[in-house]
Amino acid sequence: MAEAKFSAAVPPAHATPPHPMANPGYGKRDAPGQRPRTNHDFAHLPPREAAVASYIDRLPNGADVSVKTLAKHMTYGQCALRTALNNLQRAGHLRRGREHLTGTGSQLWITRTWFTRTARDDDWWATFTRGDVPAESPERHGQGGHQTRSRAFILLAALGRTASALSLSEAECATLAPLVAEWFERGADEDSVRHALTVGLPNPVHSPFALVRTRLTGKLPPRPAPARPALRMLECAKCGAPGRAEALPGGVCGECRGEYAPAHSSAPLPAPTIHARAAEIRAAMAHKKQERPLV
Repeated sequence: MAEAKFSAAVPPAHATPPHPMANPGYGKRDAPGQRPRTNHDFAHLPPREAAVASYIDRLPNGADVSVKTLAKHMTYGQCALRTALNNLQRAGHLRRGREHLTGTGSQLWITRTWFTRTARDDDWWATFTRGDVPAESPERHGQGGHQTRSRAFILLAALGRTASALSLSEAECATLAPLVAEWFERGADEDSVRHALTVGLPNPVHSPFALVRTRLTGKLPPRPAPARPALRMLECAKCGAPGRAEALPGGVCGECRGEYAPAHSSAPLPAPTIHARAAEIRAAMAHKKQERPLV
Protein backbone atom coordinates (compact mmCIF):
# COMPACT_ATOMS: atom_id res chain seq x y z
CA MET A 1 0.00 0.00 0.00
CA ALA A 2 2.69 2.48 0.95
CA GLU A 3 4.65 1.54 -2.19
CA ALA A 4 1.64 2.38 -4.38
CA LYS A 5 1.12 5.71 -2.60
CA PHE A 6 4.81 6.50 -3.01
CA SER A 7 4.84 5.73 -6.73
CA ALA A 8 1.72 7.81 -7.38
CA ALA A 9 3.15 10.88 -5.63
CA VAL A 10 6.56 10.88 -7.30
CA PRO A 11 6.89 11.95 -10.96
CA PRO A 12 8.70 9.59 -13.38
CA ALA A 13 12.49 9.63 -13.08
CA HIS A 14 12.89 11.30 -16.48
CA ALA A 15 10.61 14.17 -15.44
CA THR A 16 12.71 15.51 -12.58
CA PRO A 17 16.45 15.88 -11.95
CA PRO A 18 18.12 13.83 -9.17
CA HIS A 19 17.18 14.97 -5.70
CA PRO A 20 19.78 17.53 -4.55
CA MET A 21 21.88 17.42 -1.41
CA ALA A 22 21.78 20.17 1.20
CA ASN A 23 24.80 22.25 2.13
CA PRO A 24 27.50 20.12 3.80
CA GLY A 25 26.49 19.25 7.35
CA TYR A 26 22.80 20.05 6.86
CA GLY A 27 19.81 18.15 5.47
CA LYS A 28 18.19 14.87 6.40
CA ARG A 29 19.67 12.66 9.10
CA ASP A 30 18.52 9.07 9.75
CA ALA A 31 17.66 8.44 13.38
CA PRO A 32 19.42 5.40 14.90
CA GLY A 33 17.98 1.97 15.60
CA GLN A 34 15.44 1.77 12.79
CA ARG A 35 13.88 -1.51 11.78
CA PRO A 36 14.72 -2.94 8.33
CA ARG A 37 12.70 -1.42 5.49
CA THR A 38 9.50 -3.22 4.46
CA ASN A 39 6.59 -2.50 2.10
CA HIS A 40 4.30 -1.67 5.04
CA ASP A 41 6.33 0.84 7.06
CA PHE A 42 3.88 3.70 6.51
CA ALA A 43 0.60 1.82 6.00
CA HIS A 44 -0.78 3.42 9.19
CA LEU A 45 -0.51 6.91 7.69
CA PRO A 46 -2.94 8.76 5.38
CA PRO A 47 -2.06 8.43 1.66
CA ARG A 48 -0.31 11.79 1.33
CA GLU A 49 1.75 11.41 4.50
CA ALA A 50 2.66 7.82 3.54
CA ALA A 51 3.89 8.98 0.13
CA VAL A 52 5.99 11.79 1.58
CA ALA A 53 7.44 9.51 4.27
CA SER A 54 8.29 6.81 1.71
CA TYR A 55 10.07 9.36 -0.46
CA ILE A 56 12.10 10.88 2.39
CA ASP A 57 12.95 7.43 3.75
CA ARG A 58 14.75 6.57 0.51
CA LEU A 59 16.80 9.76 0.40
CA PRO A 60 20.41 9.56 1.65
CA ASN A 61 21.72 11.39 4.67
CA GLY A 62 22.38 15.00 3.79
CA ALA A 63 19.60 15.26 1.22
CA ASP A 64 17.78 18.58 1.01
CA VAL A 65 14.36 17.97 2.57
CA SER A 66 13.16 21.56 2.61
CA VAL A 67 9.56 22.11 1.55
CA LYS A 68 10.66 24.06 -1.52
CA THR A 69 12.95 21.28 -2.76
CA LEU A 70 10.48 18.47 -2.02
CA ALA A 71 7.81 20.31 -4.01
CA LYS A 72 10.06 20.20 -7.08
CA HIS A 73 10.33 16.41 -6.89
CA MET A 74 6.83 15.38 -5.77
CA THR A 75 3.33 16.08 -7.04
CA TYR A 76 2.35 18.04 -3.91
CA GLY A 77 2.63 21.79 -3.45
CA GLN A 78 4.56 23.53 -0.68
CA CYS A 79 1.49 24.10 1.52
CA ALA A 80 0.46 20.43 1.34
CA LEU A 81 4.02 19.30 2.00
CA ARG A 82 4.39 21.59 4.99
CA THR A 83 1.21 20.10 6.47
CA ALA A 84 2.35 16.55 5.69
CA LEU A 85 5.72 17.10 7.38
CA ASN A 86 4.00 18.45 10.48
CA ASN A 87 1.73 15.39 10.52
CA LEU A 88 4.77 13.11 10.21
CA GLN A 89 6.26 14.93 13.17
CA ARG A 90 3.13 14.31 15.25
CA ALA A 91 3.21 10.65 14.20
CA GLY A 92 6.78 10.30 15.51
CA HIS A 93 8.59 9.88 12.18
CA LEU A 94 10.30 13.26 12.07
CA ARG A 95 11.75 15.96 14.28
CA ARG A 96 13.34 19.29 13.44
CA GLY A 97 16.01 20.85 15.58
CA ARG A 98 19.62 21.92 15.93
CA GLU A 99 22.79 20.07 16.74
CA HIS A 100 26.17 21.25 17.96
CA LEU A 101 28.98 18.84 17.14
CA THR A 102 31.28 18.64 20.12
CA GLY A 103 35.01 18.66 19.60
CA THR A 104 34.83 20.81 16.46
CA GLY A 105 35.91 24.03 18.18
CA SER A 106 32.98 25.82 16.55
CA GLN A 107 30.02 27.51 18.24
CA LEU A 108 27.81 26.87 15.20
CA TRP A 109 24.51 25.06 15.76
CA ILE A 110 23.55 23.10 12.63
CA THR A 111 19.94 22.80 11.52
CA ARG A 112 18.83 19.16 11.38
CA THR A 113 15.80 17.22 10.18
CA TRP A 114 15.87 13.77 11.78
CA PHE A 115 13.78 11.06 10.12
CA THR A 116 12.91 7.52 11.16
CA ARG A 117 10.74 4.99 9.37
CA THR A 118 10.14 3.45 12.80
CA ALA A 119 7.74 5.80 14.59
CA ARG A 120 9.04 7.04 17.98
CA ASP A 121 7.18 8.48 20.93
CA ASP A 122 8.04 11.68 22.76
CA ASP A 123 10.06 9.84 25.42
CA TRP A 124 12.31 8.30 22.75
CA TRP A 125 12.94 11.66 21.13
CA ALA A 126 13.74 13.20 24.50
CA THR A 127 16.27 10.44 25.12
CA PHE A 128 17.70 10.92 21.64
CA THR A 129 18.35 14.62 22.19
CA ARG A 130 20.35 13.71 25.30
CA GLY A 131 22.53 11.36 23.21
CA ASP A 132 21.44 8.33 25.23
CA VAL A 133 19.45 6.15 22.83
CA PRO A 134 19.59 2.46 23.86
CA ALA A 135 21.02 0.12 21.24
CA GLU A 136 18.57 -2.36 19.78
CA SER A 137 19.27 -6.05 19.43
CA PRO A 138 20.65 -7.04 16.01
CA GLU A 139 18.37 -10.08 16.08
CA ARG A 140 14.77 -9.51 15.01
CA HIS A 141 11.76 -11.77 15.18
CA GLY A 142 9.87 -12.40 12.00
CA GLN A 143 6.39 -13.77 11.45
CA GLY A 144 5.56 -16.84 13.48
CA GLY A 145 8.13 -16.00 16.15
CA HIS A 146 11.16 -17.15 14.12
CA GLN A 147 14.34 -15.14 14.44
CA THR A 148 15.65 -13.56 11.27
CA ARG A 149 19.34 -13.98 10.52
CA SER A 150 21.61 -11.31 11.90
CA ARG A 151 24.15 -9.31 9.93
CA ALA A 152 26.93 -11.35 11.54
CA PHE A 153 25.26 -14.68 10.73
CA ILE A 154 24.79 -13.69 7.07
CA LEU A 155 28.48 -12.79 6.73
CA LEU A 156 29.56 -16.15 8.16
CA ALA A 157 27.08 -18.13 6.07
CA ALA A 158 28.44 -16.52 2.89
CA LEU A 159 32.09 -16.93 3.88
CA GLY A 160 32.46 -20.08 1.82
CA ARG A 161 31.71 -18.12 -1.36
CA THR A 162 34.84 -16.04 -0.78
CA ALA A 163 37.01 -18.90 0.49
CA SER A 164 35.59 -22.37 -0.08
CA ALA A 165 37.86 -23.77 2.63
CA LEU A 166 35.92 -21.74 5.21
CA SER A 167 32.44 -23.14 4.56
CA LEU A 168 30.58 -23.33 7.87
CA SER A 169 27.46 -25.15 9.03
CA GLU A 170 24.38 -23.36 10.31
CA ALA A 171 25.18 -24.32 13.90
CA GLU A 172 28.77 -23.09 13.53
CA CYS A 173 27.55 -19.76 12.11
CA ALA A 174 25.17 -19.32 15.05
CA THR A 175 27.99 -20.03 17.52
CA LEU A 176 30.45 -17.63 15.88
CA ALA A 177 27.98 -14.82 15.16
CA PRO A 178 28.41 -13.08 18.56
CA LEU A 179 32.17 -12.83 17.88
CA VAL A 180 31.53 -11.12 14.54
CA ALA A 181 28.96 -8.84 16.19
CA GLU A 182 31.71 -7.69 18.55
CA TRP A 183 33.78 -6.61 15.53
CA PHE A 184 30.83 -4.59 14.24
CA GLU A 185 30.38 -2.94 17.62
CA ARG A 186 34.02 -1.83 17.45
CA GLY A 187 33.54 -0.12 14.09
CA ALA A 188 34.55 -2.87 11.65
CA ASP A 189 32.54 -3.41 8.47
CA GLU A 190 31.85 -6.57 6.48
CA ASP A 191 34.83 -6.11 4.16
CA SER A 192 37.35 -5.76 6.98
CA VAL A 193 35.98 -8.81 8.83
CA ARG A 194 35.96 -10.87 5.66
CA HIS A 195 39.53 -9.85 4.84
CA ALA A 196 40.76 -10.73 8.34
CA LEU A 197 39.21 -14.19 8.06
CA THR A 198 40.30 -15.10 4.52
CA VAL A 199 43.74 -13.54 3.97
CA GLY A 200 46.76 -15.88 4.12
CA LEU A 201 44.89 -19.13 4.70
CA PRO A 202 46.91 -22.29 5.35
CA ASN A 203 46.65 -25.15 2.91
CA PRO A 204 44.83 -27.27 3.80
CA VAL A 205 42.40 -25.83 6.37
CA HIS A 206 41.76 -28.74 8.74
CA SER A 207 39.03 -27.07 10.83
CA PRO A 208 37.24 -24.03 9.34
CA PHE A 209 35.33 -23.46 12.59
CA ALA A 210 38.48 -23.43 14.76
CA LEU A 211 40.40 -21.18 12.34
CA VAL A 212 37.58 -18.63 12.10
CA ARG A 213 37.11 -18.59 15.88
CA THR A 214 40.85 -18.12 16.44
CA ARG A 215 41.07 -15.24 13.99
CA LEU A 216 37.95 -13.54 15.32
CA THR A 217 39.33 -13.54 18.85
CA GLY A 218 43.03 -12.99 18.06
CA LYS A 219 42.56 -10.17 15.54
CA LEU A 220 39.75 -8.37 17.35
CA PRO A 221 40.32 -4.62 16.86
CA PRO A 222 40.54 -2.35 19.92
CA ARG A 223 37.43 -0.74 21.25
CA PRO A 224 37.27 2.86 19.96
CA ALA A 225 37.37 5.73 22.41
CA PRO A 226 33.85 6.81 23.33
CA ALA A 227 32.72 9.80 21.31
CA ARG A 228 31.29 12.77 23.11
CA PRO A 229 27.56 12.97 22.35
CA ALA A 230 26.36 15.82 20.18
CA LEU A 231 24.33 18.57 21.82
CA ARG A 232 20.85 18.54 20.34
CA MET A 233 17.80 20.74 20.66
CA LEU A 234 14.39 20.33 19.03
CA GLU A 235 12.21 23.05 17.53
CA CYS A 236 8.46 23.62 17.51
CA ALA A 237 6.97 22.53 14.18
CA LYS A 238 4.74 25.61 14.01
CA CYS A 239 6.68 28.58 15.36
CA GLY A 240 10.23 27.22 15.27
CA ALA A 241 10.94 28.09 18.90
CA PRO A 242 13.75 25.94 20.37
CA GLY A 243 13.08 23.90 23.46
CA ARG A 244 13.69 20.69 25.34
CA ALA A 245 12.01 17.61 23.91
CA GLU A 246 9.93 17.21 27.07
CA ALA A 247 8.37 20.63 26.38
CA LEU A 248 7.50 19.73 22.75
CA PRO A 249 5.09 16.76 22.80
CA GLY A 250 4.37 15.82 19.21
CA GLY A 251 6.97 18.40 18.21
CA VAL A 252 4.74 21.36 19.13
CA CYS A 253 5.30 23.84 21.97
CA GLY A 254 2.69 24.61 24.61
CA GLU A 255 1.92 28.09 23.29
CA CYS A 256 1.14 26.73 19.81
CA ARG A 257 -1.06 24.06 21.40
CA GLY A 258 -3.03 26.84 23.14
CA GLU A 259 -1.58 26.15 26.55
CA TYR A 260 -0.37 28.99 28.72
CA ALA A 261 2.37 28.87 31.31
CA PRO A 262 1.21 29.16 34.94
CA ALA A 263 2.08 32.20 37.01
CA HIS A 264 5.74 32.32 37.96
CA SER A 265 6.60 30.81 41.30
CA SER A 266 8.67 32.71 43.79
CA ALA A 267 10.81 29.62 44.40
CA PRO A 268 14.24 29.83 42.70
CA LEU A 269 14.88 27.59 39.70
CA PRO A 270 17.43 24.77 40.02
CA ALA A 271 20.85 25.59 38.54
CA PRO A 272 20.66 22.89 35.78
CA THR A 273 17.36 24.40 34.58
CA ILE A 274 18.88 27.87 34.43
CA HIS A 275 21.94 26.62 32.52
CA ALA A 276 19.79 24.67 30.04
CA ARG A 277 17.55 27.67 29.41
CA ALA A 278 20.56 29.93 28.92
CA ALA A 279 21.95 27.51 26.34
CA GLU A 280 18.62 27.56 24.49
CA ILE A 281 18.60 31.36 24.39
CA ARG A 282 22.17 31.53 23.12
CA ALA A 283 21.39 28.96 20.42
CA ALA A 284 18.28 30.87 19.36
CA MET A 285 20.22 34.14 19.12
CA ALA A 286 22.97 32.50 17.06
CA HIS A 287 20.40 30.85 14.83
CA LYS A 288 18.76 34.18 13.98
CA LYS A 289 21.99 35.26 12.34
CA GLN A 290 21.66 32.46 9.80
CA GLU A 291 19.05 32.10 7.08
CA ARG A 292 16.39 29.69 8.24
CA PRO A 293 15.60 26.89 5.71
CA LEU A 294 11.99 26.35 4.67
CA VAL A 295 11.63 22.96 6.34
